Amino acid sequence: MMDVRKSLHPRDHDLHEIGHDHEQITSKAQTTIPQPVRAALCVGEGDELAYQIEGDHVILTKARRDPIDDPFATFREWSSEADQRAYGDL
Repeated sequence: MMDVRKSLHPRDHDLHEIGHDHEQITSKAQTTIPQPVRAALCVGEGDELAYQIEGDHVILTKARRDPIDDPFATFREWSSEADQRAYGDL
């Protein structure tokens, strides 16, 4: 697991310095993840996050997608180059 405050590249600013040491939760229980945190986790639009609760704090990490989570993984056997040539126009 990664402690974002310690993993930021030296050129990045500490979260406290840029005024993002806290965020407000919206009425839909949403919040904005500050850019330095997104950069440290290498996450962007569409990425999934994982939360781990430890006592009175939460550890936020980029979720790993297991190949088994891919619903189309079963069909990879039909995605060869020959299949693309034969059926690509359908």
